[in-house]
Amino acid sequence: MRRTRNAKIIATLGPASSTEAQIHALFDAGADVFRLNFSHGSQADHAARLVSIRRLERDAGRPIAVLLDLQGPKLRLGTFTGGRAQLTAGERFRLDLDPAAGDARRAPLPHPEIFAAVTAGTELLLDDGKIRLRIESCSTDHAETTVVVGGPISDRKGVNVPGAILPISPLTPKDRADLEFGLAQGVDWVALSFVQRPEDIDEARALVGDRAWIMAKLEKPAAIEHLDGIVERVDGIMVARGDLGVELPPEQVPALQRRIVRACRRAGKPVVVATQMLESMIAAPVPTRAEVSDVATAIYDGVDAVMLSAESASGKYPVEAVTMMNRIIERVEKDTAYRAGLEASHTAAESTTADALCCALRRVTALIAPAVTVTYTSSGFTALRAARERPSAPILGLTPHLATARRLALVWGVHAVPSPEVSDVGGMIDEASKTAVREGFAAAGNKVVVVAGLPFGRSGTTNLLHVAQV
Repeated sequence: MRRTRNAKIIATLGPASSTEAQIHALFDAGADVFRLNFSHGSQADHAARLVSIRRLERDAGRPIAVLLDLQGPKLRLGTFTGGRAQLTAGERFRLDLDPAAGDARRAPLPHPEIFAAVTAGTELLLDDGKIRLRIESCSTDHAETTVVVGGPISDRKGVNVPGAILPISPLTPKDRADLEFGLAQGVDWVALSFVQRPEDIDEARALVGDRAWIMAKLEKPAAIEHLDGIVERVDGIMVARGDLGVELPPEQVPALQRRIVRACRRAGKPVVVATQMLESMIAAPVPTRAEVSDVATAIYDGVDAVMLSAESASGKYPVEAVTMMNRIIERVEKDTAYRAGLEASHTAAESTTADALCCALRRVTALIAPAVTVTYTSSGFTALRAARERPSAPILGLTPHLATARRLALVWGVHAVPSPEVSDVGGMIDEASKTAVREGFAAAGNKVVVVAGLPFGRSGTTNLLHVAQV
């Protein structure tokens, strides 16, 4: 089963999409990757969903990626007397480590790491930015603030600290337990929350090893300041626009989204745009025109995937949301301006053999219009470098490893297929041609362009480009 588009769709599973029939319906509507959000649900819930996904994969005959999204640290206030309080602009408000219930003048903030990182002038955001505080003075156990923007506040609302790097690991004890559980279950991607600096990736990499690919969620301003270093260390990036829009002025988010996408495309790393893409479809059967334009903009920019969160996890119309996203992507990719935009935003290849061949692949496909390009890849490297070039022909990624095929299901333009090992060029061309026909990409007489590495089976050896006729 093949898609007729290049950009991929990630659908989050939840109460509205937990049964095997619902998961099948989301796949049929266009979902390529399923996200398991460990901020909600139990490990048993996610394990059952993963079993259903693997049954679906077997029935569909197409590798499906599973993305484990870790919750990450949650910074929250304590409780208030009566469960809530009203903060008034201009008034003083104290935050401290005292667990006693708060009121309109003070509240417990059980996070000494926040007090260790902030200084006078730092702003704190409460309840997704609805309330804004400015720190006037602070010590290791409290902060005296002025309420800049007031309003009602209630128990355990979230706290954001956009102006500081917090001395805190992105992996909580819960995350570590969830990570080990998910890796044992065979997830393909791990999304890491609360990334602030490149070193945060190293901690996760030591735990994950080669059992999955790591995706950094960019949701903190500090991460943007270290963008290139983070992109270099990870396997993929998620633009978590909801959290970015809390900690930064909303008008800055579109430019940052484009900057992140370009950095990932330059590095050849998959990039996902997420959060509130078809938000109104949580409750309505059709999206707003602004939401459609938002999804389309991401596709025109050349992202690898777009993601649905609550729309597919808990909304009333999960299948309709995936169907709509599929329709938007297909329509954009048929627009001549789409290909022109990809060419205009293409960045120069690196001076390596692999990039030289994949750059040639892009030129060859533009000149001879083959039915498909075929990459032979063990680790996924060749397919990733080919996808970086955004060739005009679809990419058929052949790999002897099912785990690699699943991971590539998230990558732009790649239709990944597990394939037997090949030992010579003749066998490679024969297998490429047969698979291209079987998967619906080519017919007798069509040209195919094959990229591979010799000797076969060794990662990072892309050094061969061959044009064949089926």
